[in-house]
Amino acid sequence: MRPSELKLPDPLTMLDGTPARTPDDWFARRRPELQRLFERTMYGEAPPPPQRLVARTLCHVPDYLDGQATLREVDVRLGGDGAPTLRLLVVTPNAADGPVPCFVGPNFCGNHTLVHCDHVALPRGYVPNWCPGQAANRATDAGRGRRVGRFQIAYAVSRGYAVASFYHGDVDPDRPDFRDGVHAHYYRPGQTRPEAHQWGTIAAWAWGLSRAVDYLVTDPRIDPSRIAAVGHSRNGKTALLAGAFDERIALVVSHQSGCGGAAPSRGEVGESVRQINTAFPHWFNNVFKQFNDGPERLPFDQHCLVAMVAPRPCLLTNAEQDQWANPAGQFEVLRAADRVYRFLGVEGLEAASMPPLGRLVSSRLGYWIRPGRHSMGNQDWRVFLRYADRHFAVNRRRRRGG
Repeated sequence: MRPSELKLPDPLTMLDGTPARTPDDWFARRRPELQRLFERTMYGEAPPPPQRLVARTLCHVPDYLDGQATLREVDVRLGGDGAPTLRLLVVTPNAADGPVPCFVGPNFCGNHTLVHCDHVALPRGYVPNWCPGQAANRATDAGRGRRVGRFQIAYAVSRGYAVASFYHGDVDPDRPDFRDGVHAHYYRPGQTRPEAHQWGTIAAWAWGLSRAVDYLVTDPRIDPSRIAAVGHSRNGKTALLAGAFDERIALVVSHQSGCGGAAPSRGEVGESVRQINTAFPHWFNNVFKQFNDGPERLPFDQHCLVAMVAPRPCLLTNAEQDQWANPAGQFEVLRAADRVYRFLGVEGLEAASMPPLGRLVSSRLGYWIRPGRHSMGNQDWRVFLRYADRHFAVNRRRRRGG
């Protein structure tokens, strides 16, 4: 099946067959309906946010990067008394004249791997055995600074951006037991696992990303109207889901997110619904497993999730050799979501076909594919920031001195 032959549900038609006729129909009826469908059928229902923000500064380094930036690590509580905390790393440029845009996203191995700073705490619990410097699934000092290239903090700061990140294992360790993450704090008495319709790990990470946003919107050094969610691979799924559900996120970058992220569930290239549910049974809720052999029965596909970001900018990025993530299928997802963007009166995808390698489609629905494999580094961040510069009007604000 070629991507252009994918038969995707109409994102503007409601379950009862009624079409959305006005933007009000989309925001008041169809978008909430899609959110409920994604929650009940795929990612799982998450609890409401904590009633109040409880945050505590763990470290403050005002002369990070040879004085170019201030580094902080903040503990953000993920609920009421006794709830686990998310340790949020925040690096802001010191030369800024006012609040700056900020990229925020989860990381794989701990905040300490993203920076050269001994003040940043090690993760307290499980880390995967492939993470640098870990020993017996626990982080050690040997991992410090070993993944600085993944978030390109120094480069982003030089471009006038703040960067925030948290270890996704603070919210829920990436293993299928649900015993030592945030889920347990929200169980009813006697419960030991999420129920069939309740949140899996991807939904928990996305919920945690929104808790990071809870803190960032209170930080006077960060512009709350220019917060971008970013993530790679499973964290790219997380960033897209958080951006679709949380309208405070002004821009989404979902990098090589594949099945369960920006690739169509109905696609026949790369990872399938059955394969992802078998390899990672904790990522989605148990209802989603009912579609292992029939994703065409889903009442939505991932173009509907991208459409929920509308009218905000959303960039999908890929690599030529990462066919497991179905780059061509992701482009078709953008084409299908384009209808909603234009229905809302804004530009959508300004490309009729996939661009050549290295050419950024920087429209409100954006796309980029480069040579190479499944990874995230400097080449990718140059594109992320170039895209954000356009949609956050960064260069124009710099010229005005803001």
